[in-house]
Amino acid sequence: MTSQETLSLLACQIEIPPTPDAAARDRHLAETAAKIRARLAEKPADIVVLPELSSIDYSRSAFARLDEIAEPLDGASFQTWSALAVECGVFVCYGLARRDATGTYISMAVATPQGTLAGHYDKLHLCQYGASMEKEYFFRGSGIFTFRIKGFTLAPIICYDIRFPELSRVLVLKHGVDVILHSGAYFRDPSFPTWHAFATTRAIENQVYFLSLNRAGQDYGNSLFCYPWMDDTSGPQPFAEHDEDFRYLEVDRQHIGEARADYTFLKDRWDSYDRPCLVHP
Repeated sequence: MTSQETLSLLACQIEIPPTPDAAARDRHLAETAAKIRARLAEKPADIVVLPELSSIDYSRSAFARLDEIAEPLDGASFQTWSALAVECGVFVCYGLARRDATGTYISMAVATPQGTLAGHYDKLHLCQYGASMEKEYFFRGSGIFTFRIKGFTLAPIICYDIRFPELSRVLVLKHGVDVILHSGAYFRDPSFPTWHAFATTRAIENQVYFLSLNRAGQDYGNSLFCYPWMDDTSGPQPFAEHDEDFRYLEVDRQHIGEARADYTFLKDRWDSYDRPCLVHP
């Protein structure tokens, strides 16, 4: 493992095949776990991060089969990733279509090196434009989730959540988050070109590390890893345009401290911007 001042991430921009049934889902999980296991055998990490709905295809045809391929928190995805977490001594943050008695949710869950479930997050904002049709199939979540590794606080958010700055702000200011794990399924529709601007802005305005992780494929790709401060000499780290990309990334506590000391955005903010307003007649 790395020192207590740094955190090592293995971010996995993976391709996800059609998953018309549970058997196809489970084959994909096993194949992906094998790829990740091979990389961790060569170079360890503290946490593995996967995209939104990393267990299933993002498509109307897949969503129409949620009765079969959605799963409980202790289902096939947890069984796969908790086993890898124990074997490799790593946390795993993974996506799934989660179903319980209240409905079906787009979720991120975290398996620990002890084989337990650290917790899960259900997507707060469901997207219903471009290539997305989530409100037809899923319920929105109602809470947030943070977890700690080696003294760092991390929090998952999902795809469309990035467009609502209040969520990232609350995670940082109220819950002390150092790393936002933003997993997505960004299809190359008309909104695709705006995505990276949101990622870099969320990182800099909150002075945190921000991993914006997409799935791979001809219509996906272009994940981005953003730092607490970026400029012309030090920009974000891009992933492959389309191909699978298993990228090792490092979070450094000193970088967070230096960014906040040099650029006092968080220190200089007002507690509330609901200020008296003078209106010209």
